Amino acid sequence: MKRQGIPNSKKGEPHVKLGKVIATLKGRKIPLVREESTIKEVIDAMVRHKHTRLLYVVDEDGKLLGTIALGPLVRHVFGRSHEPKVHPWHIMSMITTEMAKDIMEKNPIFAAEGEDVEVVLRRMIGRNVKEIAVLDNQKRVVADVTMIDLLKFL
Repeated sequence: MKRQGIPNSKKGEPHVKLGKVIATLKGRKIPLVREESTIKEVIDAMVRHKHTRLLYVVDEDGKLLGTIALGPLVRHVFGRSHEPKVHPWHIMSMITTEMAKDIMEKNPIFAAEGEDVEVVLRRMIGRNVKEIAVLDNQKRVVADVTMIDLLKFL
């Protein structure tokens, strides 16, 4: 069986920009939480945004600071259920963790609207991520794109 490469265009277009994919997603709310959001607010946001399993943590200007994925959130909330015995560092983490900034991944990958879809797709595959924030020139989150969105588009 011959493997196909990653398509770099739709209907023969030379280089499709990510902005074109984003245009098909209009009306979808971006899963944002503020860095000061409580863990309950983080859980509520995850439940509200059914298209994603990743929240983008932003500052008061909407600039991306980090991400919170479903897996780490579940492990934090249900930690005792996932660990055979509770390690002391986990107890301290549970006691001191109160806000989104306490559990977020601090070095998220991101994309820009003007990037080629193929470049973004390769970055996502290379980092094994299924969702990515799209930022404007001021590093504010303007959209999020999932691997499913890219599959549908391509």
